[in-house]
Amino acid sequence: MMHTLIQVLCGTGFTFFMTTLGAAVVFFFRGAIKDRMNRAFLGFASGVMMAASVWSLLIPSIEQSQEQGIYPWLPPAVGFALGGMFLYLVDKTLPWFHADYKERKAGTKLLVFAVTVHNIPEGMAVGLAFVLAGQYAKDPSYLAAAMGLAVGIGIQNFPEGAAISLPVRQSGVTVWKSFFMGCLSGLVEPVAGVLVFLTASVAVPLMPWLLAFAAGAMIYVVADELIPQAQPDERSNVGTMGVMAGFLIMMVLDVALG
Repeated sequence: MMHTLIQVLCGTGFTFFMTTLGAAVVFFFRGAIKDRMNRAFLGFASGVMMAASVWSLLIPSIEQSQEQGIYPWLPPAVGFALGGMFLYLVDKTLPWFHADYKERKAGTKLLVFAVTVHNIPEGMAVGLAFVLAGQYAKDPSYLAAAMGLAVGIGIQNFPEGAAISLPVRQSGVTVWKSFFMGCLSGLVEPVAGVLVFLTASVAVPLMPWLLAFAAGAMIYVVADELIPQAQPDERSNVGTMGVMAGFLIMMVLDVALG
């Protein structure tokens, strides 16, 4: 049991480390980020989150629903709707999301919140993979699959870390605080991995719903906050190019490493 726990911590610790590396990109932009570049970053974050929602969350939700003998559309649809509704209610009811909206910090708070929610099922997935590897210790294919999943999610987390720290920095937050907010969004992955280790029998049936819930929360932020800020007028398409680039990069990572 202890050996499996150490493997879970190492796997999810690696994904957290990669998020931290991505968040560190903010140190290369010490001064104020120019408006045109900020639009590109916001668009890039939108593209990353949309691609991650499809390939990292919704498609696995469909596949796991089929494995559990559930209608393959039911958990993805219900979870997605609940995730979007949940973030909508958070956006409308919690005053600390609105107190500084005019300074564009409300949108970045939602961004951090959504990516953090998205990282929970990813941490659970890595934790579960290593739990299975521990249960089938005589079959090395399970350990290889768990390590591959951790590496894949870790590489995907690099652009996600940057997609948080850069918009947060642009909202007026200090460089170090922006970096730490990017790091903290990934800290939930080791926590989620350990929780799966402790409650594997309960967590497995909920995974399709949790994956889709995270996808709904992320798409809500993209549609409500990031894309409108990336495209404040019709004369510039730099935000659109950012969306395309972010989606393309994340799609390639998800498919190549999935």
